[in-house]
Amino acid sequence: MPELRKDPIVGRWVIIAHERAKRPSDYPSNGQTHAVTGTCPFCVGNEAQTPPEILAYRERGSHADGPGWRVRVVPNKYPALKIEGTLNKRGDGIYDRMAGVGAHEVIIESPEHLVSMTQMSEQQICEVLWVYRDRLVDLKKDSRLVHGMLFKNVGQAAGASLEHTHSQLIVTPIVPISVWEEMTGALEFYNYRGRCIYCDMVQQELETGSRVVLETPHFAAFCPYASRFPFETWILPKAHSSQYENIPKPSVDDLGGVLRQVLGRLERALDRPPYNYILHTAPFDHQEMPHYHWHIEVIPRLTNVAGFEWGTGFYINPVPPEEAAGYLREVEMEETGVR
Repeated sequence: MPELRKDPIVGRWVIIAHERAKRPSDYPSNGQTHAVTGTCPFCVGNEAQTPPEILAYRERGSHADGPGWRVRVVPNKYPALKIEGTLNKRGDGIYDRMAGVGAHEVIIESPEHLVSMTQMSEQQICEVLWVYRDRLVDLKKDSRLVHGMLFKNVGQAAGASLEHTHSQLIVTPIVPISVWEEMTGALEFYNYRGRCIYCDMVQQELETGSRVVLETPHFAAFCPYASRFPFETWILPKAHSSQYENIPKPSVDDLGGVLRQVLGRLERALDRPPYNYILHTAPFDHQEMPHYHWHIEVIPRLTNVAGFEWGTGFYINPVPPEEAAGYLREVEMEETGVR
């Protein structure tokens, strides 16, 4: 059984996941995608190679754990946290610990062996986004669970072990420290200004335009002012909302196209780099929060985090966000022929 241990100095919780040591070690040798050798467990027809499905969007008449699905959710075979058990919070001298209760799921985004989300249609991506919502809504009912983090790893350098396009959901019994820091900083701004800092950020970025990658009726995508990494791109809804699971259908339909465009521009501009994206959303046990704003952060893995970054919390970004955004806009202009 995994367990959670708390760093008593900074308050950061760490998952000690013994069974993760059993994960496969035959990863690709670099960040680029490679053809699989052998059978891909995520491809249609190979459903028996994964744990039984939790949820699937299927064609009418098809059966669970068989062909006919469009998006499929299964438990991670090597989970960081497990759904069974009680938290069993306890002390260990000066330390705090609890059982590693939570959820760790894999969202298989396509029955075909696609290696990039950009190979999918906007409609297919929208279905994946709806699955994200459905899983958060369902897991929110479990009183043991507090926060859900949806993320995608692409390429070995970004932590992916299988190339078939997929994303993951880890739900924890505590709020991760990075999310807590975001909410605390946003609350301080709200208490001082009476406004959501994310809403102000969207408004200012759209007014200045220098860091904007694209704008749609419901979303703004831009390279943040203090980008930690080259070509880091954020996607924020224009309408204030703190919890992704409350997203309305028109926004999902719009977000499918936005996500596909952002990832496509990054792939074209940077020759298909490894990357992560992370969906930041408010904890389950909070009502709609006027100071926090859900968003997606897309982080290409172009530079390494080394000793200075680990030791100080500073990041060294060699590409100004204004240049990165301008380059990403130009990639789209060249593709569409606009001048």
